[in-house]
Amino acid sequence: MKYSFLTIVAVFVTLLSFQSVALDRSVIADKAENVTPILNGANVPNVMVQTAEGSPVSLPALLMQKPAVIVFYRGGWCPYCSRQLAELKDIEQELVAEGYQILAISPETPEKLQSQKLETEFAAQLISDADLNAIKSFGIGFYVENETRNRYKTFEIELASDETERSVMPAPAIFITDTSGKVLFNYVNPDFRTRPSAALVLSAAKLVKPAE
Repeated sequence: MKYSFLTIVAVFVTLLSFQSVALDRSVIADKAENVTPILNGANVPNVMVQTAEGSPVSLPALLMQKPAVIVFYRGGWCPYCSRQLAELKDIEQELVAEGYQILAISPETPEKLQSQKLETEFAAQLISDADLNAIKSFGIGFYVENETRNRYKTFEIELASDETERSVMPAPAIFITDTSGKVLFNYVNPDFRTRPSAALVLSAAKLVKPAE
């Protein structure tokens, strides 16, 4: 029996997720390799985030509007993230035609998201998780070593911090959900240089598309 590449990736990601089923996802990992993302079939956490305009909004409330492709990215300063968002822009109309909305969530402040909106035309809604509510609850946050944080500072990049004042970043991730907030597909890779192709994201979205 032959399996598609998409099926193999989905099974692999699911197996990785099951290894973390007994762990507390609200605890920030000590490094990217130890994040414990929520599983397929789980419900999106009831957390508050902010729009690019600074308005607080419940994430489940956003998801009630349409099925969603949720992209967690490190920030507009990250070239790998910018490339990923640019590739998603190429398939945004197809995703919209399939009935999806695109939510791009980062730990950057609404002010920084505003400048990103001015730089590009993109159907994705930019969401600020500067308080790390979603990043923690999705189980994809990890602490950044001081040496790395200081290196970013030399480039005037200020990372988000938690209550311990340690810097936190999300492992780049994609979650596809239905309008009830149920996770239908997830892709999380601790290597920030490796991102799923736009073709893979589109195929996954079509494969798990909720029945109308």
